Amino acid sequence: MYKENVIEAVELTKRFGSFTAVDAISFTVSKGEIFGFLGANGAGKTTAMRMLCGLSKPTAGFATVAGFDVARRPEDVKRSIGYMSQRFSLYEDLKVWENIRLFAGIYGVPEKEIPGRTDALLDELGFPDARDTPVKSLPLGWKQKLAFSVSIFHEPGIVFLDEPTGGVDPAVRRRFWELIYAAASRGITVFVTTHYMDEAEYCNRVSIMVDGKIEAMDTPRNLKSGFGVSSMDEVFYLLARKATRTDE
Repeated sequence: MYKENVIEAVELTKRFGSFTAVDAISFTVSKGEIFGFLGANGAGKTTAMRMLCGLSKPTAGFATVAGFDVARRPEDVKRSIGYMSQRFSLYEDLKVWENIRLFAGIYGVPEKEIPGRTDALLDELGFPDARDTPVKSLPLGWKQKLAFSVSIFHEPGIVFLDEPTGGVDPAVRRRFWELIYAAASRGITVFVTTHYMDEAEYCNRVSIMVDGKIEAMDTPRNLKSGFGVSSMDEVFYLLARKATRTDE
């Protein structure tokens, strides 16, 4: 199904003094894949994601994202990806169009293209009349849709989603995943962390970290079959109960 690897990690490691937060993890992610990166608090997934986004230099091993070495060319990595966090990465006091314009500039979208693409995005999202609305006044679901759309406004090859659905209700989460599938269908690779195991079922493949190491990685179907259980919740529980760390 997939041919081109857009993320590659080989023995990727991050130490803080004597503490090894990420312990020699290796994996690949293919173009257009939805890759779930799971782990309990303290597993090391946030530290690993920071390295992949060019925000933290590896202690050992190496990784490439969009063809760029994360240690040697972090700025090229940053320009090639999109990012959305649990806090939605929006400026609450700015209007909707101001947020779009701000992030378009940050991501390097040509100035002359921004107005037209902003109008197109607002029409696509279904709230053109909210153009001048302060983001803090938007319903939660609208904020989430806007934040995701802004993160891929520049059509990156890869988007990193760090707990993007935390704190929202199941109906809103389901609608958000429709946006993820639409992005993947356009060839955008989605690298997502989540605490919701029902969302893990939506991923093409899933890795599960425990105490800095990847303990399992496969399709949700194969993981459930391999562990002899019927849900990703049970898979996660069987692995996470071995953890000795509780915070990253």
